[in-house]
Amino acid sequence: MKNAILIHGKPGRDEYYSPLVLSVSNSNFLPWIQQQLAVRDIPSQTPEMPNAWQPDYQTWKKEFERFDVGPDTALVGHSCGGGFLVRWLSEHPDVRVGKVILVAPSLGYNWAECEEFFDFEIDPEVALRTGGVIIYGSDNDKDAIKQSIEKYRSTIKGAVYREFSGYGHFATEDIGSGFPELLKELLAE
Repeated sequence: MKNAILIHGKPGRDEYYSPLVLSVSNSNFLPWIQQQLAVRDIPSQTPEMPNAWQPDYQTWKKEFERFDVGPDTALVGHSCGGGFLVRWLSEHPDVRVGKVILVAPSLGYNWAECEEFFDFEIDPEVALRTGGVIIYGSDNDKDAIKQSIEKYRSTIKGAVYREFSGYGHFATEDIGSGFPELLKELLAE
């Protein structure tokens, strides 16, 4: 891995606009992972997706594509960010990337405002164009996320699933700010 791009999830509107809450790209485990990669001389980016509380795929795509993405790029997507990465990879069959880790990836079930964002067909061959697709889930996450994970697992050929016990939605209130298991996965050859 020469570089990594970490894509955050979808916050609520009040959270997104609150001056008392960190920006979504600086929330949950993302700053910790970015720091851990930095001290290992691996550049990483955590783009702040515009209007993240009401995601628009074309806007997110434009922001994402500002970054260098290639065979040595690891991609991490949390929640809505995981869904975004699967869509982007599904729509770009000519792109080769490194490892792809989807942390509690969403398909927007129960999010009416995300209907168009998740209006795509998952390419079952996505994993063949990557250094591997790994899906992280927790036994106590929301049903909509469990349903999304099941769809990804049953559709993406060769995807590996890792279930954690008691990790909720992998948010700070669930696991704290660190995520050593994700770091280990990113650094594994």
